[in-house]
Amino acid sequence: MLQSTTGHLVAIGGAEDKQSEPAVLSKVVSLAPEGNNDVAVIATASGIPDDILPAYEKVFTRLGAGRVHLLPAQSRDAADSPENVRAVESSGIVFFTGGDQLRLTSVLGGSALLTAIRARFAAGAVIAGTSAGAAALCATMIYNGKAADALHKGEVNMSAGLGFVDGLIIDTHFLERGRFTRLMEVGATNPEILGVGIGEDAGVIIHPDRMLEAIGPGHVILVDSRDLARSNVAELSMGGAVAIEHVIMHALVSGHGFDIDARTYLEPDEVKARRPASESP
Repeated sequence: MLQSTTGHLVAIGGAEDKQSEPAVLSKVVSLAPEGNNDVAVIATASGIPDDILPAYEKVFTRLGAGRVHLLPAQSRDAADSPENVRAVESSGIVFFTGGDQLRLTSVLGGSALLTAIRARFAAGAVIAGTSAGAAALCATMIYNGKAADALHKGEVNMSAGLGFVDGLIIDTHFLERGRFTRLMEVGATNPEILGVGIGEDAGVIIHPDRMLEAIGPGHVILVDSRDLARSNVAELSMGGAVAIEHVIMHALVSGHGFDIDARTYLEPDEVKARRPASESP
């Protein structure tokens, strides 16, 4: 397993509330390690960092975060900047904005900034991301694929992600953009990978013990293909229509959970019992 840390991951489906009742972002702040709720907001994925960074500065400040570091980090030089690295090293929360996940991985891959983020995670920091920033958290990520064409061989494009957790693949804006077929095609080609489809203004916490917990007012959909019975994907030519037998799906709402490795659904009382005593409900 790649995840052997004391930190938490938080993946958000996009379009999270930053105004009236920011339940998902409030949870991100509440998970900060004791004594350090400074936030480094990294907008590498965004094409308009100057437009979105102030909104995150405002909401994180309102939620009680300490210092909020705003890092556009749009280039490889910026990803190796000692100043940006120091901002991450001093933060208890690192937050990736939305945008383009390939921009995020291509700029940060192999950089001093990503090395510093991984070190903070290992030391107990929260690593969170929304939309593209969420999709890139896993070892493998989806970066393209139209939902209408997704159940055809090769129509869902995948690449290496930032590698904070393995065994999962995250899709965002999931219900709003009808992306069920994308995770079904991923399951047909990679049955061991658990598909996590996160709706807008919803999120999941991935705890250090690999318990997944849903947060926010939206839904989280799990697509579990590990016990796949049959699929024709290996015999198809590229573009052929995929057939799949026996895919299991779960719908989670806030407080419900899932054990990633045991593949078991967890009721809220079971989730609560597994949380450390120091964590707020």
